[in-house]
Amino acid sequence: MHVTVPEFPLMSTLNLIIQFSASAQSLTEEVVEEKPVDDPNSGNSIRRRFLEFFAARDHKVLPSSSLVPDDPTVLLTIAGMLQFKPIFLGQVPRRVPRATTAQKCIRTNDVENVGRTARHHTMFIMCGNFSFGDYFKKDAIAWAWELSTKEFGLPADRLWISVYKDDDEAFALWHDEVGVPVERIKRMGEEDNFWSSGVTGPCGPCSEIYYDFHPERGCLDVDLGDDTRFLEFYNLVFMQYNRTEDGSLEPLKQKNIDTGLGLERLACILQKVPNNYETDLIYPIIEKASELANVSYSVADESTKTKLKIIGDHMRAVVYLISDGVVPSNIGRGYVVRRLIRRTVRTGRLLGIKGDGKGNLEGAFLPVIAQKVIDLSYEIDPDMRGQAPRILEELKREELRFVQTLERGEKLLDQKLKEALSNGSTNGCTPCLSGKDAFLLYDTYGFPVEITVEVAQELGIQVEMNEFDVEMENQRQQSQSAHNTVRLAVGNDADLAETIPETEFLGYETLSARAKVEGLLVNGRPVEQINEGNEVEVLLDRTPFYAESGGQIGDHGFLYVSSADSQPNGIVQVKDVQKISGSIFVHKGIITEGAIEVGQLVEAAVDPKLRQRAEVHHTATHLLQSALKKVVGQETSQAGSLVAFDRLRFDFNFHRPITDNEILEIEGLINEWIGDATLLQTKVMALDDAKSAGAIAMFGEKYGEQVRVVEVPGVSLELCGGTHVSNTSEIRGFKIISEQAVASGIRRIEAVAGDAFIEYILTRDNYMKNLCSTLKVKAEEVTPRVEALLEELRQTRNEVSAARAKAAVYKASAILDKAFTVGDSQIVRVIVESMDDTDADSLKSAAEFLIEHMEDPAAVILGSSPGAGKVSLVAAFTPGVVNLGIQAGKFIGPIAKLCGGGGGGRPNFAQAGGRKPENLSAALDKARDEIISVLSEKAS
Repeated sequence: MHVTVPEFPLMSTLNLIIQFSASAQSLTEEVVEEKPVDDPNSGNSIRRRFLEFFAARDHKVLPSSSLVPDDPTVLLTIAGMLQFKPIFLGQVPRRVPRATTAQKCIRTNDVENVGRTARHHTMFIMCGNFSFGDYFKKDAIAWAWELSTKEFGLPADRLWISVYKDDDEAFALWHDEVGVPVERIKRMGEEDNFWSSGVTGPCGPCSEIYYDFHPERGCLDVDLGDDTRFLEFYNLVFMQYNRTEDGSLEPLKQKNIDTGLGLERLACILQKVPNNYETDLIYPIIEKASELANVSYSVADESTKTKLKIIGDHMRAVVYLISDGVVPSNIGRGYVVRRLIRRTVRTGRLLGIKGDGKGNLEGAFLPVIAQKVIDLSYEIDPDMRGQAPRILEELKREELRFVQTLERGEKLLDQKLKEALSNGSTNGCTPCLSGKDAFLLYDTYGFPVEITVEVAQELGIQVEMNEFDVEMENQRQQSQSAHNTVRLAVGNDADLAETIPETEFLGYETLSARAKVEGLLVNGRPVEQINEGNEVEVLLDRTPFYAESGGQIGDHGFLYVSSADSQPNGIVQVKDVQKISGSIFVHKGIITEGAIEVGQLVEAAVDPKLRQRAEVHHTATHLLQSALKKVVGQETSQAGSLVAFDRLRFDFNFHRPITDNEILEIEGLINEWIGDATLLQTKVMALDDAKSAGAIAMFGEKYGEQVRVVEVPGVSLELCGGTHVSNTSEIRGFKIISEQAVASGIRRIEAVAGDAFIEYILTRDNYMKNLCSTLKVKAEEVTPRVEALLEELRQTRNEVSAARAKAAVYKASAILDKAFTVGDSQIVRVIVESMDDTDADSLKSAAEFLIEHMEDPAAVILGSSPGAGKVSLVAAFTPGVVNLGIQAGKFIGPIAKLCGGGGGGRPNFAQAGGRKPENLSAALDKARDEIISVLSEKAS
């Protein structure tokens, strides 16, 4: 419902430029520059003022993390606290005691509410201040009040507070310390004011601040859930308990603060507009949509306004998602983007938007609106403008593809409505369209259910909306479980983080080192000692082994256990190395000799040949990314990678296959760079300095305040924690072995370099030598010789096929006299026969011959078993049989099912297949009985 407050002109968009890093990582300081402010209540100014308020109170300003979280339990970033989850769990040590962010978030579990309420969004900015075991309730409450009443100037008498029903401490702080009257502090139950991460894990009471738009209504019988009067804009979570398996609450060792202030909501209050959509954060997007639809938002009816709000909200969400590397697809995050795009296209068509607004009626309108989102994005995501060409192209391609799908949906609706009318007429009841069909049209073809209902009602057809609602609820529950849960649990990783120190990584400088065994795990459980033949996970205080990250797999090698006299008495063969709890390395392997126990010293030795293979492929991956950008365009960006010993794999965003000529050019560039014998340069610097220098972040890599930068001078500059060659000449050679699509808008290149390149070339050379020997030609003559052989084979196959067809026709001529007649008023000639092992094409020729040589009306049904586990069936009917209402395509399908197959075709001719030749005789008997039965009825 809309809040009834006076409407004022929207605040102008600020020209203020504030450099806030949009890095996806969580512990890098965001730079807040002092700039002159034109309007203190603009969305950008509110965001800046919030961050500066807490920066002045010793909070470190951190960047918004990516909408793609570094957390496998959550599909998208749904809360400001998500990037701090490992700290709240104790899995990684805190690097700062307190922090503040303006986090971009996505929630789509109840997307149908967008535009219908005053402040529901799929994409929103959550401003937050966080304490990691530092300050707690007293300071959090005092600062929230000071920020609201002094910094933003909200009238104190318009602010109401909610607290958890049993949280006497928070109640007293609000009343006794802050001075909020008792009548404006409401105790509320667990559903409203107790935050939980899940069934178990960290939890605690909440306290919320509400703005009162109608204080004249007094303080009696107040319901803070009345959104015609109140707007909750600030939520304070006091994370002080851990809920155990039995449901009991135990105090956390480290009490934390997690708050969230909705930027759009506070902008709505300060800008004095009736809903979040009319703030300067979203309204310019709506204005652009209104322009394309040729309507005026200010005088539009509520239905039109709702549609414009949907477009404004959804475009904001999809642009930010695509900017963060999510491309439309049919699974996971990609489906979220695709669904939002489709809702926007549907809505735009309902508003009458046609074309791109520049005279091209067949063009896409989403890129036009997306450009406005990009123009407004700079302070939230300053990197987005560089991604603009890719974002706009992705939206254009997805929209034009979906328009075709939507048109197919319209055709399907027409078909379903005709079927509903036919069924209603046959059964003598009111025609009805099933809810499942309505949902299919809505979910698969993007056809709005309200339009389905409207069109159906015009034809006197009811729509089973209860069934439709059930389907929608099923989808909503699935979506909610996937999108709207942040799972926290205090478990083994947290325990390890407290008892095992971080592993010191030595692998950049050395491949062997003495180390101490800090812990041993067997099946995830700690042990003190383990013997030969067992698999084990070894935790060391220091290691030269690289742990899998950034796409590079973990090192292999050995741990040699030394006794007191320095003689080895145990060997662990390491087959993998992983990281847990941030920086604890887990060496996974098997004890091949002796035993190992906690506290012993080991000699950790990395397999140097395998490390070299990994280094070669990792550096080659950097060269590949640079070559791709040079050859196919700067808009390409990494979407995943694998650096293995035998190959590299590189996934990237691109809308079409890479051509053969482009692949040759890419390979040529990389091999040229390899031949230049360029020394790599590696340095550690501040993240902001690295980004200013133009360094590219590797997909999936996690960065701290100081980052490692790997540079191939003049070619590549990337943030990367992986291991690399010292000189490009060590790569020796590079070859792309495949390029293919792996998802919509995602391509994959697999390649080999170094030893793997040599092995690949030698293997292929051996194949070529064998081929030359077999064909008795030189290597350069192989292609024309193979082409000639293929042409000979094609001609021979055609000759064989023609001969088989002739043989089948000859067999068919011999069974013409086996035709029998059915019917009284109209005599129909019928043949149902087996033709032994005749192949499918020849069976078709036989049926065509028979039907041509039989008087109309006639029906021919033939079957054969052309090979082991194969059945072929064909049905051919003359026009006279088809006119009786018997269709070959519908007739042959059920017959084929008896043979373990299926098929279909035209009314006059159809083919089918199966996998059970042993059932062919029974199937033909059934075909004979069925055709006799139906013809006896129709032709009598």
